[in-house]
Amino acid sequence: MIKATSTLLSMALLACAWNAEAATEADVKQKPHILFIMLDDMGYGDAGCYNPESKIPTPAIDGLAKQGMRFTDAHAPAALCVPSRYGFLTGRYPARKKKGYTVKSGTETIASFLKRHSYKTAMVGKWHNGFDNTNSWEGKLEGGPYGCGFDYFFGIPHSLDIQPYLYIENDHVVQAPTATTPSGKEATADIYDTAGWNKIQGPFWRKGKIAPDFKHAEVLGTFTAKAVTVIHEHSKKSPADPLFLYVAYAGPHTPWLPSDAFRGKSGAGLYGDFLMEIDHEIGKVINALDETGLKQNTLVMLSSDNGPVWFPKNREKYQHRSVGPLRGMKADAFEGGHRMPFIAAWPGKIPAGAVCKETICLTDIMRTLASVVGATLPDGVGIDSYNILPLLLGEKAGPVRDITIHTSKVLAIRKGEYKYLDGKGSGGFTKIKETRDAPPGQLYNLQTDLGETNNLYQQHPEMVKRLKAQLEELKKSEGNVPVR
Repeated sequence: MIKATSTLLSMALLACAWNAEAATEADVKQKPHILFIMLDDMGYGDAGCYNPESKIPTPAIDGLAKQGMRFTDAHAPAALCVPSRYGFLTGRYPARKKKGYTVKSGTETIASFLKRHSYKTAMVGKWHNGFDNTNSWEGKLEGGPYGCGFDYFFGIPHSLDIQPYLYIENDHVVQAPTATTPSGKEATADIYDTAGWNKIQGPFWRKGKIAPDFKHAEVLGTFTAKAVTVIHEHSKKSPADPLFLYVAYAGPHTPWLPSDAFRGKSGAGLYGDFLMEIDHEIGKVINALDETGLKQNTLVMLSSDNGPVWFPKNREKYQHRSVGPLRGMKADAFEGGHRMPFIAAWPGKIPAGAVCKETICLTDIMRTLASVVGATLPDGVGIDSYNILPLLLGEKAGPVRDITIHTSKVLAIRKGEYKYLDGKGSGGFTKIKETRDAPPGQLYNLQTDLGETNNLYQQHPEMVKRLKAQLEELKKSEGNVPVR
Protein backbone atom coordinates (compact mmCIF):
# COMPACT_ATOMS: atom_id res chain seq x y z
CA MET A 1 0.00 0.00 0.00
CA ILE A 2 1.35 3.41 -0.93
CA LYS A 3 1.89 5.50 2.17
CA ALA A 4 0.21 8.89 2.44
CA THR A 5 2.56 11.60 1.24
CA SER A 6 2.85 15.17 2.30
CA THR A 7 -0.22 17.24 1.42
CA LEU A 8 -1.09 20.90 1.80
CA LEU A 9 -4.41 20.69 3.45
CA SER A 10 -6.81 20.01 6.30
CA MET A 11 -10.22 18.93 7.29
CA ALA A 12 -12.93 18.58 9.83
CA LEU A 13 -15.96 16.55 10.59
CA LEU A 14 -18.54 14.91 12.66
CA ALA A 15 -18.31 11.57 14.30
CA CYS A 16 -20.22 11.81 17.54
CA ALA A 17 -23.93 12.40 17.81
CA TRP A 18 -24.92 16.02 18.29
CA ASN A 19 -28.25 17.13 19.64
CA ALA A 20 -28.90 20.65 18.47
CA GLU A 21 -31.81 22.76 17.36
CA ALA A 22 -32.02 23.57 13.66
CA ALA A 23 -30.07 26.66 12.67
CA THR A 24 -31.21 29.28 10.21
CA GLU A 25 -29.39 30.34 7.06
CA ALA A 26 -28.50 33.60 8.77
CA ASP A 27 -26.70 31.63 11.50
CA VAL A 28 -24.22 30.18 9.02
CA LYS A 29 -21.39 32.68 9.39
CA GLN A 30 -18.07 30.89 9.88
CA LYS A 31 -17.12 28.91 6.80
CA PRO A 32 -17.23 25.24 7.73
CA HIS A 33 -14.96 22.46 6.60
CA ILE A 34 -16.76 20.32 4.04
CA LEU A 35 -16.38 16.58 3.51
CA PHE A 36 -18.20 14.93 0.63
CA ILE A 37 -18.02 11.14 0.46
CA MET A 38 -19.07 9.64 -2.87
CA LEU A 39 -19.62 5.91 -3.14
CA ASP A 40 -19.67 4.10 -6.47
CA ASP A 41 -22.62 1.87 -7.49
CA MET A 42 -24.25 1.69 -4.04
CA GLY A 43 -27.95 0.89 -3.98
CA TYR A 44 -30.71 2.89 -2.33
CA GLY A 45 -31.61 -0.11 -0.17
CA ASP A 46 -28.13 -1.23 0.91
CA ALA A 47 -27.70 0.80 4.11
CA GLY A 48 -29.69 -0.20 7.16
CA CYS A 49 -30.94 3.36 7.68
CA TYR A 50 -32.74 3.09 4.32
CA ASN A 51 -33.70 -0.56 4.47
CA PRO A 52 -34.26 -2.25 7.85
CA GLU A 53 -34.22 -5.62 6.06
CA SER A 54 -30.81 -5.03 4.46
CA LYS A 55 -28.42 -7.97 4.73
CA ILE A 56 -25.42 -5.61 4.89
CA PRO A 57 -24.36 -4.07 8.23
CA THR A 58 -23.47 -0.38 7.70
CA PRO A 59 -22.88 1.11 11.18
CA ALA A 60 -20.85 4.11 10.01
CA ILE A 61 -23.40 5.21 7.40
CA ASP A 62 -26.29 4.53 9.78
CA GLY A 63 -24.51 6.50 12.50
CA LEU A 64 -24.12 9.46 10.16
CA ALA A 65 -27.86 9.36 9.48
CA LYS A 66 -28.57 9.45 13.24
CA GLN A 67 -26.35 12.49 13.56
CA GLY A 68 -27.89 14.38 10.67
CA MET A 69 -30.53 14.37 7.96
CA ARG A 70 -31.43 11.51 5.62
CA PHE A 71 -33.09 12.26 2.28
CA THR A 72 -35.52 9.74 0.81
CA ASP A 73 -35.96 11.37 -2.63
CA ALA A 74 -32.38 12.30 -3.57
CA HIS A 75 -31.08 11.60 -7.05
CA ALA A 76 -27.96 11.33 -9.13
CA PRO A 77 -28.28 13.30 -12.36
CA ALA A 78 -27.49 10.13 -14.32
CA ALA A 79 -27.67 6.38 -13.91
CA LEU A 80 -23.99 5.91 -14.81
CA CYS A 81 -20.72 6.96 -13.16
CA VAL A 82 -19.20 9.44 -15.58
CA PRO A 83 -22.17 11.70 -16.40
CA SER A 84 -23.33 11.60 -12.80
CA ARG A 85 -19.99 12.87 -11.52
CA TYR A 86 -19.93 15.53 -14.22
CA GLY A 87 -23.29 16.80 -12.94
CA PHE A 88 -22.12 16.77 -9.33
CA LEU A 89 -18.91 18.68 -10.04
CA THR A 90 -20.44 21.32 -12.35
CA GLY A 91 -24.04 21.74 -11.17
CA ARG A 92 -25.24 21.05 -14.72
CA TYR A 93 -27.39 18.24 -16.06
CA PRO A 94 -25.21 15.85 -18.05
CA ALA A 95 -28.13 15.69 -20.50
CA ARG A 96 -26.92 19.10 -21.72
CA LYS A 97 -23.68 17.56 -23.00
CA LYS A 98 -23.87 16.41 -26.59
CA LYS A 99 -20.72 14.34 -26.36
CA GLY A 100 -18.51 13.13 -23.51
CA TYR A 101 -18.26 14.25 -19.90
CA THR A 102 -14.66 15.41 -19.59
CA VAL A 103 -14.25 18.22 -17.10
CA LYS A 104 -11.57 20.24 -18.87
CA SER A 105 -9.14 22.72 -17.35
CA GLY A 106 -10.82 26.01 -16.59
CA THR A 107 -14.26 24.50 -16.05
CA GLU A 108 -15.88 25.99 -12.97
CA THR A 109 -16.34 23.16 -10.49
CA ILE A 110 -17.33 22.93 -6.86
CA ALA A 111 -13.61 22.83 -6.03
CA SER A 112 -12.57 25.85 -8.14
CA PHE A 113 -15.47 27.88 -6.76
CA LEU A 114 -14.65 27.06 -3.15
CA LYS A 115 -10.96 27.66 -3.79
CA ARG A 116 -11.77 31.22 -4.87
CA HIS A 117 -13.57 31.63 -1.56
CA SER A 118 -10.56 30.82 0.62
CA TYR A 119 -10.93 27.03 0.79
CA LYS A 120 -8.11 24.54 0.65
CA THR A 121 -9.36 21.83 -1.69
CA ALA A 122 -8.41 18.17 -1.88
CA MET A 123 -9.67 15.08 -3.67
CA VAL A 124 -8.88 11.46 -2.91
CA GLY A 125 -10.25 8.62 -5.02
CA LYS A 126 -11.80 7.91 -8.39
CA TRP A 127 -11.90 10.80 -10.88
CA HIS A 128 -13.42 9.38 -14.11
CA ASN A 129 -14.03 12.74 -15.77
CA GLY A 130 -11.10 12.72 -18.13
CA PHE A 131 -7.90 14.66 -18.67
CA ASP A 132 -7.04 17.19 -21.36
CA ASN A 133 -4.23 14.96 -22.66
CA THR A 134 -4.84 11.22 -22.51
CA ASN A 135 -2.52 9.90 -25.22
CA SER A 136 0.16 9.02 -22.72
CA TRP A 137 0.45 8.40 -18.99
CA GLU A 138 3.94 9.87 -18.91
CA GLY A 139 4.95 13.36 -17.87
CA LYS A 140 2.57 16.07 -16.71
CA LEU A 141 -1.14 15.41 -17.01
CA GLU A 142 -3.20 18.42 -18.04
CA GLY A 143 -6.70 18.84 -16.67
CA GLY A 144 -8.06 16.31 -14.20
CA PRO A 145 -8.73 17.25 -10.57
CA TYR A 146 -5.46 19.18 -10.23
CA GLY A 147 -6.39 21.32 -13.22
CA CYS A 148 -10.02 21.82 -12.16
CA GLY A 149 -9.74 23.46 -8.77
CA PHE A 150 -8.24 20.87 -6.43
CA ASP A 151 -5.06 21.91 -4.61
CA TYR A 152 -4.25 18.25 -4.05
CA PHE A 153 -5.28 15.02 -5.73
CA PHE A 154 -4.43 11.41 -5.12
CA GLY A 155 -6.38 8.72 -6.88
CA ILE A 156 -7.11 6.71 -9.98
CA PRO A 157 -8.14 8.03 -13.39
CA HIS A 158 -11.30 5.96 -13.80
CA SER A 159 -13.15 2.90 -12.45
CA LEU A 160 -11.10 0.10 -10.94
CA ASP A 161 -12.09 -2.33 -13.69
CA ILE A 162 -10.67 -0.16 -16.51
CA GLN A 163 -7.00 -0.32 -17.47
CA PRO A 164 -4.42 1.13 -17.17
CA TYR A 165 -4.30 0.58 -13.41
CA LEU A 166 -2.20 3.26 -11.71
CA TYR A 167 -2.19 6.04 -9.13
CA ILE A 168 -1.97 9.74 -9.92
CA GLU A 169 -0.76 12.36 -7.44
CA ASN A 170 -1.56 15.93 -8.40
CA ASP A 171 -0.66 16.04 -12.10
CA HIS A 172 1.77 13.11 -12.41
CA VAL A 173 1.47 9.34 -12.53
CA VAL A 174 3.04 7.84 -9.39
CA GLN A 175 4.34 4.81 -11.29
CA ALA A 176 4.00 4.15 -15.03
CA PRO A 177 1.89 1.16 -16.15
CA THR A 178 4.79 -0.89 -17.48
CA ALA A 179 3.48 -4.31 -16.37
CA THR A 180 0.42 -6.31 -17.38
CA THR A 181 -2.30 -7.98 -15.36
CA PRO A 182 -4.68 -10.81 -16.20
CA SER A 183 -8.38 -10.23 -15.66
CA GLY A 184 -9.57 -9.96 -12.09
CA LYS A 185 -11.36 -13.27 -12.13
CA GLU A 186 -8.21 -15.00 -13.39
CA ALA A 187 -5.98 -13.22 -10.88
CA THR A 188 -8.21 -14.05 -7.91
CA ALA A 189 -9.51 -17.49 -8.91
CA ASP A 190 -8.01 -19.12 -5.81
CA ILE A 191 -9.40 -16.45 -3.46
CA TYR A 192 -13.00 -15.66 -4.37
CA ASP A 193 -15.92 -17.91 -5.24
CA THR A 194 -17.62 -16.32 -8.26
CA ALA A 195 -20.33 -18.94 -8.75
CA GLY A 196 -23.73 -17.39 -9.40
CA TRP A 197 -22.46 -13.92 -10.26
CA ASN A 198 -22.83 -12.25 -13.64
CA LYS A 199 -19.68 -11.83 -15.76
CA ILE A 200 -19.42 -8.15 -14.78
CA GLN A 201 -19.87 -8.83 -11.05
CA GLY A 202 -17.55 -10.19 -8.38
CA PRO A 203 -13.77 -9.59 -8.60
CA PHE A 204 -14.15 -8.27 -12.14
CA TRP A 205 -11.50 -6.16 -13.79
CA ARG A 206 -10.23 -6.20 -17.36
CA LYS A 207 -6.79 -7.48 -18.28
CA GLY A 208 -4.34 -4.83 -19.37
CA LYS A 209 -1.59 -2.43 -18.36
CA ILE A 210 -0.78 -1.91 -14.70
CA ALA A 211 1.83 -0.15 -12.58
CA PRO A 212 4.16 -2.78 -11.09
CA ASP A 213 3.33 -1.87 -7.47
CA PHE A 214 -0.43 -1.41 -8.06
CA LYS A 215 -2.65 -3.92 -6.24
CA HIS A 216 -6.41 -3.73 -6.71
CA ALA A 217 -7.12 -5.09 -3.24
CA GLU A 218 -5.14 -2.27 -1.61
CA VAL A 219 -6.93 0.64 -3.29
CA LEU A 220 -9.74 0.94 -0.72
CA GLY A 221 -7.35 1.16 2.24
CA THR A 222 -4.97 3.45 0.37
CA PHE A 223 -7.74 5.96 -0.29
CA THR A 224 -8.74 5.95 3.37
CA ALA A 225 -5.14 6.44 4.51
CA LYS A 226 -4.73 9.38 2.14
CA ALA A 227 -7.98 11.00 3.27
CA VAL A 228 -7.04 10.60 6.92
CA THR A 229 -3.62 12.12 6.21
CA VAL A 230 -5.22 15.13 4.52
CA ILE A 231 -7.40 15.69 7.60
CA HIS A 232 -4.56 15.33 10.11
CA GLU A 233 -2.10 17.51 8.18
CA HIS A 234 -4.68 20.22 7.71
CA SER A 235 -5.50 20.20 11.41
CA LYS A 236 -1.80 20.63 12.24
CA LYS A 237 -0.88 23.26 9.66
CA SER A 238 -3.97 25.45 9.21
CA PRO A 239 -7.00 24.29 11.22
CA ALA A 240 -8.56 27.78 11.05
CA ASP A 241 -8.68 27.67 7.25
CA PRO A 242 -11.70 25.96 5.69
CA LEU A 243 -11.13 22.68 3.85
CA PHE A 244 -13.14 20.98 1.13
CA LEU A 245 -12.29 17.27 0.92
CA TYR A 246 -13.92 15.11 -1.73
CA VAL A 247 -13.43 11.39 -1.05
CA ALA A 248 -14.58 9.32 -4.00
CA TYR A 249 -14.37 5.63 -3.17
CA ALA A 250 -14.13 3.21 -6.11
CA GLY A 251 -16.62 0.74 -4.62
CA PRO A 252 -18.90 -1.07 -4.28
CA HIS A 253 -18.32 -0.84 -8.04
CA THR A 254 -16.41 -3.90 -9.24
CA PRO A 255 -14.02 -5.44 -8.48
CA TRP A 256 -15.58 -6.65 -5.22
CA LEU A 257 -12.52 -7.48 -3.12
CA PRO A 258 -13.42 -7.89 0.56
CA SER A 259 -10.44 -8.62 2.79
CA ASP A 260 -10.25 -11.70 4.99
CA ALA A 261 -11.70 -9.76 7.94
CA PHE A 262 -14.96 -9.11 6.06
CA ARG A 263 -15.31 -12.07 3.73
CA GLY A 264 -18.48 -14.01 4.49
CA LYS A 265 -19.61 -11.51 7.15
CA SER A 266 -22.63 -10.02 5.35
CA GLY A 267 -25.72 -11.77 4.08
CA ALA A 268 -25.27 -10.47 0.53
CA GLY A 269 -22.24 -12.33 -0.79
CA LEU A 270 -19.09 -10.64 -2.07
CA TYR A 271 -20.97 -7.42 -2.79
CA GLY A 272 -22.29 -7.16 0.75
CA ASP A 273 -18.95 -8.11 2.30
CA PHE A 274 -17.16 -5.45 0.25
CA LEU A 275 -19.69 -2.75 1.14
CA MET A 276 -19.30 -3.72 4.82
CA GLU A 277 -15.59 -3.04 4.49
CA ILE A 278 -16.19 0.26 2.70
CA ASP A 279 -18.50 1.31 5.54
CA HIS A 280 -15.69 0.44 7.98
CA GLU A 281 -13.28 2.64 6.02
CA ILE A 282 -15.79 5.50 6.01
CA GLY A 283 -15.83 5.20 9.79
CA LYS A 284 -12.06 5.74 9.88
CA VAL A 285 -12.36 8.98 7.90
CA ILE A 286 -15.10 10.24 10.20
CA ASN A 287 -13.06 9.25 13.26
CA ALA A 288 -10.14 11.29 11.93
CA LEU A 289 -12.33 14.37 12.09
CA ASP A 290 -13.18 13.58 15.67
CA GLU A 291 -9.53 12.91 16.55
CA THR A 292 -8.41 16.26 15.16
CA GLY A 293 -11.15 18.24 16.87
CA LEU A 294 -12.49 19.52 13.58
CA LYS A 295 -15.92 17.92 13.67
CA GLN A 296 -17.75 20.77 15.37
CA ASN A 297 -17.42 22.95 12.30
CA THR A 298 -17.68 20.38 9.51
CA LEU A 299 -20.48 19.74 7.06
CA VAL A 300 -20.44 16.10 5.98
CA MET A 301 -22.34 14.74 3.00
CA LEU A 302 -22.50 11.16 1.72
CA SER A 303 -24.11 9.75 -1.40
CA SER A 304 -23.58 7.43 -4.38
CA ASP A 305 -23.23 8.15 -8.09
CA ASN A 306 -25.80 5.66 -9.40
CA GLY A 307 -27.53 2.39 -8.59
CA PRO A 308 -25.99 -1.08 -8.09
CA VAL A 309 -25.29 -3.93 -10.48
CA TRP A 310 -27.77 -6.23 -8.77
CA PHE A 311 -29.83 -8.57 -10.92
CA PRO A 312 -33.14 -10.30 -10.01
CA LYS A 313 -31.30 -13.60 -9.50
CA ASN A 314 -29.07 -11.90 -6.90
CA ARG A 315 -32.13 -10.64 -5.05
CA GLU A 316 -33.64 -14.10 -5.07
CA LYS A 317 -30.47 -15.85 -3.91
CA TYR A 318 -29.59 -13.51 -1.06
CA GLN A 319 -33.05 -12.12 -0.27
CA HIS A 320 -31.45 -8.69 -0.32
CA ARG A 321 -33.05 -5.81 -2.17
CA SER A 322 -30.11 -3.57 -3.07
CA VAL A 323 -32.49 -0.91 -4.45
CA GLY A 324 -35.08 -1.35 -1.70
CA PRO A 325 -38.64 -0.83 -3.02
CA LEU A 326 -37.44 0.64 -6.31
CA ARG A 327 -37.39 -0.81 -9.82
CA GLY A 328 -34.23 -1.27 -11.85
CA MET A 329 -30.51 -0.84 -11.19
CA LYS A 330 -27.40 0.87 -12.55
CA ALA A 331 -27.78 2.40 -16.04
CA ASP A 332 -31.59 2.23 -15.87
CA ALA A 333 -33.86 5.25 -16.21
CA PHE A 334 -36.00 3.59 -13.52
CA GLU A 335 -35.64 4.86 -9.94
CA GLY A 336 -33.21 2.11 -8.97
CA GLY A 337 -30.71 3.59 -11.41
CA HIS A 338 -30.58 7.10 -9.97
CA ARG A 339 -32.44 7.44 -6.64
CA MET A 340 -29.61 7.52 -4.12
CA PRO A 341 -28.96 7.49 -0.41
CA PHE A 342 -28.04 11.04 0.61
CA ILE A 343 -27.11 11.97 4.16
CA ALA A 344 -25.86 15.30 5.53
CA ALA A 345 -24.69 16.11 9.04
CA TRP A 346 -23.36 19.32 10.59
CA PRO A 347 -23.11 19.79 14.39
CA GLY A 348 -25.39 22.50 15.69
CA LYS A 349 -26.79 23.28 12.25
CA ILE A 350 -28.54 20.22 10.82
CA PRO A 351 -30.99 18.62 13.26
CA ALA A 352 -30.03 15.09 14.30
CA GLY A 353 -32.14 12.15 13.19
CA ALA A 354 -34.10 14.19 10.65
CA VAL A 355 -35.66 12.83 7.47
CA CYS A 356 -36.42 14.96 4.40
CA LYS A 357 -38.81 13.77 1.69
CA GLU A 358 -38.24 16.59 -0.81
CA THR A 359 -36.75 15.89 -4.23
CA ILE A 360 -33.11 16.92 -4.61
CA CYS A 361 -30.30 16.14 -7.07
CA LEU A 362 -26.51 15.93 -6.74
CA THR A 363 -26.33 18.93 -9.10
CA ASP A 364 -27.74 20.92 -6.16
CA ILE A 365 -24.55 20.60 -4.11
CA MET A 366 -22.78 23.41 -5.96
CA ARG A 367 -25.36 26.13 -5.27
CA THR A 368 -25.93 24.81 -1.76
CA LEU A 369 -22.26 25.12 -0.87
CA ALA A 370 -22.20 28.59 -2.39
CA SER A 371 -24.96 29.50 0.06
CA VAL A 372 -23.06 27.84 2.91
CA VAL A 373 -20.05 30.10 2.30
CA GLY A 374 -22.20 33.19 1.73
CA ALA A 375 -21.36 33.54 -1.95
CA THR A 376 -23.20 33.71 -5.25
CA LEU A 377 -22.45 31.57 -8.28
CA PRO A 378 -21.35 33.47 -11.40
CA ASP A 379 -23.83 33.74 -14.27
CA GLY A 380 -24.01 30.56 -16.31
CA VAL A 381 -22.48 28.41 -13.55
CA GLY A 382 -24.46 25.69 -11.81
CA ILE A 383 -27.59 26.44 -13.83
CA ASP A 384 -29.21 23.16 -12.82
CA SER A 385 -28.28 23.55 -9.18
CA TYR A 386 -30.77 24.51 -6.45
CA ASN A 387 -29.99 25.68 -2.93
CA ILE A 388 -31.07 22.97 -0.48
CA LEU A 389 -29.49 24.65 2.57
CA PRO A 390 -32.90 25.73 3.93
CA LEU A 391 -33.97 22.06 3.82
CA LEU A 392 -30.79 20.96 5.58
CA LEU A 393 -31.25 23.51 8.33
CA GLY A 394 -34.88 22.56 8.88
CA GLU A 395 -35.83 26.06 7.82
CA LYS A 396 -38.05 25.19 4.88
CA ALA A 397 -40.68 22.60 4.07
CA GLY A 398 -41.79 22.06 0.50
CA PRO A 399 -40.20 21.57 -2.91
CA VAL A 400 -37.01 23.40 -3.88
CA ARG A 401 -36.96 22.28 -7.53
CA ASP A 402 -39.65 22.11 -10.20
CA ILE A 403 -38.19 19.43 -12.46
CA THR A 404 -35.30 16.97 -12.32
CA ILE A 405 -33.71 15.38 -15.38
CA HIS A 406 -31.90 12.03 -15.39
CA THR A 407 -29.52 10.73 -18.04
CA SER A 408 -29.44 7.15 -19.33
CA LYS A 409 -29.99 5.73 -22.81
CA VAL A 410 -33.61 6.68 -22.13
CA LEU A 411 -33.84 10.27 -20.89
CA ALA A 412 -36.16 10.81 -17.92
CA ILE A 413 -37.77 13.89 -16.39
CA ARG A 414 -39.47 14.21 -13.01
CA LYS A 415 -42.04 16.84 -12.06
CA GLY A 416 -43.79 16.48 -8.72
CA GLU A 417 -45.21 12.99 -8.47
CA TYR A 418 -44.95 12.35 -12.21
CA LYS A 419 -41.96 10.91 -14.03
CA TYR A 420 -41.73 10.61 -17.80
CA LEU A 421 -39.33 8.29 -19.65
CA ASP A 422 -38.77 9.36 -23.24
CA GLY A 423 -38.67 5.88 -24.73
CA LYS A 424 -39.40 2.21 -24.17
CA GLY A 425 -37.58 -0.10 -21.80
CA SER A 426 -35.16 0.64 -18.98
CA GLY A 427 -32.42 2.35 -20.93
CA GLY A 428 -29.96 0.17 -19.02
CA PHE A 429 -29.24 -3.32 -17.72
CA THR A 430 -32.80 -4.33 -16.83
CA LYS A 431 -34.30 -6.29 -19.71
CA ILE A 432 -37.90 -5.42 -20.53
CA LYS A 433 -40.09 -7.42 -22.92
CA GLU A 434 -42.10 -4.79 -24.78
CA THR A 435 -45.12 -5.68 -26.91
CA ARG A 436 -45.49 -4.18 -30.37
CA ASP A 437 -48.40 -2.02 -29.26
CA ALA A 438 -46.55 -0.64 -26.21
CA PRO A 439 -46.61 3.18 -26.06
CA PRO A 440 -43.48 5.05 -27.23
CA GLY A 441 -42.82 6.43 -23.76
CA GLN A 442 -43.58 5.85 -20.10
CA LEU A 443 -45.32 7.91 -17.42
CA TYR A 444 -45.43 6.91 -13.77
CA ASN A 445 -46.96 8.43 -10.65
CA LEU A 446 -44.24 7.90 -8.05
CA GLN A 447 -46.51 8.92 -5.20
CA THR A 448 -48.82 5.97 -5.78
CA ASP A 449 -46.49 3.70 -7.77
CA LEU A 450 -42.90 3.99 -6.51
CA GLY A 451 -42.06 0.67 -8.16
CA GLU A 452 -42.97 2.08 -11.61
CA THR A 453 -45.25 -0.81 -12.57
CA ASN A 454 -48.25 1.07 -14.02
CA ASN A 455 -47.51 3.03 -17.21
CA LEU A 456 -49.94 5.99 -17.39
CA TYR A 457 -48.76 7.21 -20.80
CA GLN A 458 -52.16 6.66 -22.45
CA GLN A 459 -54.19 7.99 -19.51
CA HIS A 460 -52.44 11.38 -19.16
CA PRO A 461 -51.50 12.65 -22.64
CA GLU A 462 -51.32 16.29 -21.52
CA MET A 463 -48.74 15.50 -18.83
CA VAL A 464 -46.75 13.45 -21.34
CA LYS A 465 -46.84 16.34 -23.82
CA ARG A 466 -45.76 18.85 -21.19
CA LEU A 467 -42.82 16.82 -19.86
CA LYS A 468 -41.65 15.79 -23.31
CA ALA A 469 -41.67 19.46 -24.35
CA GLN A 470 -39.43 20.34 -21.38
CA LEU A 471 -36.97 17.66 -22.43
CA GLU A 472 -36.96 19.05 -25.97
CA GLU A 473 -36.38 22.52 -24.56
CA LEU A 474 -33.27 21.23 -22.80
CA LYS A 475 -31.97 19.55 -25.96
CA LYS A 476 -32.43 22.70 -28.04
CA SER A 477 -30.96 25.12 -25.50
CA GLU A 478 -27.48 26.54 -25.94
CA GLY A 479 -26.44 24.81 -22.76
CA ASN A 480 -26.69 27.91 -20.57
CA VAL A 481 -30.47 28.27 -20.40
CA PRO A 482 -32.12 26.91 -17.26
CA VAL A 483 -35.09 24.63 -17.87
CA ARG A 484 -37.76 25.10 -15.24
